[in-house]
Amino acid sequence: MCTSIVEIVGAEGMAKRGQAWFPLSTAVVAYDHARHAPLGDVITLDFLNTGLGPEARAGVELTLDSARELRAALERAIAAAEFEEAEVRGKRAPLRLTRAPSFAESATV
Repeated sequence: MCTSIVEIVGAEGMAKRGQAWFPLSTAVVAYDHARHAPLGDVITLDFLNTGLGPEARAGVELTLDSARELRAALERAIAAAEFEEAEVRGKRAPLRLTRAPSFAESATV
């Protein structure tokens, strides 16, 4: 059964597939059947450049637990980077320090 859970956002950065790096244009987050991992339903992350064809795609399939851990790690890293930019480098970026819940804490919510 398809879940139809899909989020698509613009992305600015680079991704690597094989030996080649390519510029990103889009990131897709979805929840559906695993296509490659020997798992059931998974969170799928696709990083791509729609203007460069199918070779410009890097995909990841994660269990829900792994996706939660990744989300918490991203939130901690983003908070630390925002602090670095605002306080250390003086860029006066808006400071929004919040403590991301650990996996154990987020599993109880």
